[in-house]
Formats: sequence, structure tokens, C-alpha cells
Amino acid sequence: MPELPEVETVCRGLAPHLEGRVLVRVEQRRPNLRMPFPPQFEERLTGRRVESVRRRAKYILVQLDDGAVLIAHLGMSGRMTIAPERPESFGKHDHVVFETESGTIVTFNDARRFGFMDLTSAEALGDHPMLRSLGPEPLGNAFSGPVLAERLAGKATPIKAALLDQTVVAGLGNIYVAEALFQAGISPTRLASSVGGAEADRLAAAIREVLGRAIEAGGSTLRDHRQASGELGYFQHQFAVYDREGEPCPGCSCDVEKTGGVRRIVQSGRSTFYCAARQR
Repeated sequence: MPELPEVETVCRGLAPHLEGRVLVRVEQRRPNLRMPFPPQFEERLTGRRVESVRRRAKYILVQLDDGAVLIAHLGMSGRMTIAPERPESFGKHDHVVFETESGTIVTFNDARRFGFMDLTSAEALGDHPMLRSLGPEPLGNAFSGPVLAERLAGKATPIKAALLDQTVVAGLGNIYVAEALFQAGISPTRLASSVGGAEADRLAAAIREVLGRAIEAGGSTLRDHRQASGELGYFQHQFAVYDREGEPCPGCSCDVEKTGGVRRIVQSGRSTFYCAARQR
């Protein structure tokens, strides 16, 4: 599933083509994705001017000139693509098509249909079921070591599971939690409540730094992610531990033949990658 850097990359790619533009035509090409589209979806969007395209956690938020907000989630395989003009035909998985006054075509393609789109108002956005329980944005001013320590306090779950909890920190997923924990030198098996003080400061800084580098690289493409331009993401080439079982981690002086290199364990049904020599 696309994580924060992938969604941020998509938003940044869409913004120059949508912000300030009128949606002259909107096509809903099937009745539902993960859930049904809201009533009068096409009618409520057609003729509206896009004021901004931004991200909250793993959600794309498109602010419209009448106060409505389009919420989009990419699901497991969803992608937004941009074309300078309307193609002769659309693919079977091209489920929503937005056409602007300039002729630009933005298409939402989702082969697995785990994504969704909904409409709400700016006033009700914070109370939307998908958004109201989200934790702080890790790249926002409200996120810091002390804030992270406070949100981890009392949690009797592994630190990895706590960071994947969207009510603790918004937008993190399996890849970037693994990379941030490695950079901070914290074992994914540690109890979340044991991470505080200087360690929480170090972890918060690592989360910010890893996410920033991933956004600069256009996110990570392991299977489906594409930038809005159609380009792949390239952060997978910078992974320190994720999906590198048995390999040495960057800057590690341990003997791989003795330690086995990067380890893979399963936590809550998901793979966890870490260096037992550097992460304690």
C-alpha cells in the first residue's frame, strides 16, 4: 500500500495540473471501488474549480471552490496519471476520469479496487470517519520527540506495531517504520512504552529524515506505485534494511557470516527487517 511519501509525491505531481483549474468533465466509470461512490459524484464535481491538492496521512485531499473536499485513497494498487489530452480509449481499470479546462486528463486507475473516493465539506473534514482518529503528521510542526514519547507512553505493544498505528503517527507504513527504526538504532521488538526521552527524540528525527529522503526520491516502487508523471519511485535503491534479509546493513561492522546480516521476523503477520547488531 502506498505510504506517506508515495501519496505526497502524487499530490505534488497533481497540484500543478489541477490547482486553479475547472473540472469541466468528470466520469465515474463504475459504481464502486472499495465502497460505493457518493451520490451525484460526477454532478457535484463538474464545473468546480480546484483550489488546492494536499495530503493528510495516506489520503489525497482536493479542496474545491464551493467548500467541498474530495477525499481519495489509492488503496493497494491505485495510481493517478496525467495526460495532456483525452486518449482514444480508456483501460478496464481506469475508474475515474477528471478533465480540466486546459484539456488535461487525470485518470484514477485501480486494478484491485481497494482505493476509494468520497466527498465531504471543509468544515466536516476533521470528523470524516477515515480522518478523525489520525495522529499527528510526522512532517508537521506538531510532531516532535516529546510528542512521540507521550503517544507511546503506556503502550504494551512492540514499537513497530505502535508506529504502524495511524492514531499514534499518521501516514507511516511497513517500509518507512523499518527504515526509521534502523536509523534510530531501536529494535522493532522493543516495547513502545520503553522508547522515550533521547530515544524518542532520535526516532522522531529519523522518521522525518527518512520520509524526506523518500519524497525526494519519488517514493518507493516495489510493485504498483507510479508518480503522477508515470515515473517510478527510486527510494527502494536506498533501503538500509527493508527487504534486505541476509545482507549487510550500511555502515555495519558486524560479520555477516556470524550474524546472518539483516534479519527478517514476522510481527502481526507482516515482515520486519532489522539489524540485531545496531538496533537495541
